[in-house]
Amino acid sequence: MRYLIAIIAITATATGSVSAQAPAPASAQKSLASTLNVYVFPGAGQSSTQQSKDETECYNWAVQNTGNDPFKIAKDAEQQKQAAAEAKAEAQKATQGAGAKKAVKGAAAGAIVGEVADNDAGKGAAVGATVGAVAGRRQARAANAKAEETAAKTEQAVTKLSAEQTGAFQKAFSACLEAKKYTVKF
Repeated sequence: MRYLIAIIAITATATGSVSAQAPAPASAQKSLASTLNVYVFPGAGQSSTQQSKDETECYNWAVQNTGNDPFKIAKDAEQQKQAAAEAKAEAQKATQGAGAKKAVKGAAAGAIVGEVADNDAGKGAAVGATVGAVAGRRQARAANAKAEETAAKTEQAVTKLSAEQTGAFQKAFSACLEAKKYTVKF
């Protein structure tokens, strides 16, 4: 029994000493810099409160000096990508049934040609409908391909511009923080 009490006391002591040395869990709230994918280390022993204040000041300074606000850039980029996707969907919707529409027009034209050429409007209508359907589907595919290409180019341009603007902001933000004795990496 004495041994059991001694083992429990040693275990409790060891557990207590390990718990006392374990680091406190990190704060669940992200700093402004970490939200911007910028890593900041206080080089002059600044407190977390001071670092937060400095990050806010540098954020405002960087926005003012670059004209780029990364949160606005992200929002604008998302809106432009959404608009491109909507334009692509509209183009696809507009071309739905293009083969059938052209088939009807082709049938009407073919009926007239068939009647005039060999007095067989039905045969002319069938040929005209086939030609019209093929032409309509071909035009629809071309229009859809063009819409997809435009949407892809828009997305690439928006992504490139966003990256350039965000990069300029990060450089300014970092320069400001480095002047305040922080080590900064992005």
